[in-house]
Amino acid sequence: MIPGATPLGQSVASDGAGEGHVNPAIMPDSDGLNEDHNVLTKEYPDNHDATIVLHLYELRREAVMRESRAAIYSRFRPANAEEAVAVLKQDHPLNSALRQVVSYWEMVYGMMKWGILHPDFALESTGEGMVLFAKIEPYLEHVRAQNTGVRFLNAEWVATQTEAGKKLMERLRPRYAPKAAAR
Repeated sequence: MIPGATPLGQSVASDGAGEGHVNPAIMPDSDGLNEDHNVLTKEYPDNHDATIVLHLYELRREAVMRESRAAIYSRFRPANAEEAVAVLKQDHPLNSALRQVVSYWEMVYGMMKWGILHPDFALESTGEGMVLFAKIEPYLEHVRAQNTGVRFLNAEWVATQTEAGKKLMERLRPRYAPKAAAR
């Protein structure tokens, strides 16, 4: 075992050195759909969460990432499954931007899922990744059927398994529902 590590499912309290409380949480299995595995997540954010959030903000400011984010958030509004799947094709004008943005948010949400980053703390400062998930969620089955690697498993976990994610999605779903996207 790694020094200072805690076995899965074991609860750890703060040692006074800034470490967050750790409690077991229900985690999805490899396909992201089963909730039978315990993995550690922090009960409270700590200084490490703040450092990660600040670094993630810096990464979002990088030129290619900024351009990709702008393209996806301004031009990607699928009104049906065909539009949601079309962007997955290599020759689609938004494909590279989508892959850049999705991989970034899946990485961030993976850190949340595995207890590296406190989800509620991180979602206080940005809901941008959940906006993309709200746009794609109605077509998730179709997107996953394409077997492109773009699966939104970690985003789905954040949207369905964290308090902040659930609350944020309650506000975002009506805004990005298929009827709203067609406007």
